[in-house]
Amino acid sequence: VADTGTFISKIMTKDPNIIDPDTNQHEVARIFENADLVSAAVVDQNGILLGRITIDDVVDVIREEADESVLNMAGLKKEDDIFAPIIQSTKRRSLWLGANLITALLAAASIGIFEATIEKIVTLAILMPIVASMGGIAGMQSLALVIRSQALDQIGSSNSRLLIYKEAAIGFLNGILWSSVVAILVYLWFDSIFLGLVIASALMINLIIGAISGVSLPLVLSKLNIDPALAGGVIL
Repeated sequence: VADTGTFISKIMTKDPNIIDPDTNQHEVARIFENADLVSAAVVDQNGILLGRITIDDVVDVIREEADESVLNMAGLKKEDDIFAPIIQSTKRRSLWLGANLITALLAAASIGIFEATIEKIVTLAILMPIVASMGGIAGMQSLALVIRSQALDQIGSSNSRLLIYKEAAIGFLNGILWSSVVAILVYLWFDSIFLGLVIASALMINLIIGAISGVSLPLVLSKLNIDPALAGGVIL
């Protein structure tokens, strides 16, 4: 506490952090985070003090947005309470389940193109889920990181290309590691060097494409004004 004889001009903050009343809550949370604020004044264009925002308010916003992001990853909305009416919840979830069915049918159709090959080499059908699962997980890892970075405003046009190259390199290195492991396991399992090389090559390509897709999808969806947290996982 300052002495009673101290002038206010000596202890006041002359360059305070102020918030415009039209600033959205996401931007306010980012300002508090970047400037390590505990409170900030809300001032209009005429310099009139309208009120203040405290860290308690911002914590509530951050928690709300975090909850919303988690729900969006599953294709849900914040209105989807666990105790919401059955019909209401069914309608909200059915849309993205339908979208997921369409993408699954497209994947099945692409596999059907190679039906003759699979009939000749039945073991490919046994090993395909490994390739698909690994690529899907690699893509989801990249997708989650990019969506989080977008929420924190860490990604822009200046670094998006670099991020794609980085994730592609990570996919390549993981591809070398795990395709080698899979090649050895397939050889020991089926006693076929050729089959091991085929599955290893497919896994390598899938990990790279999965990583690149996980980065590219949120960037493209954001430009189309589509929430990547809501649609990214389904499309991937």
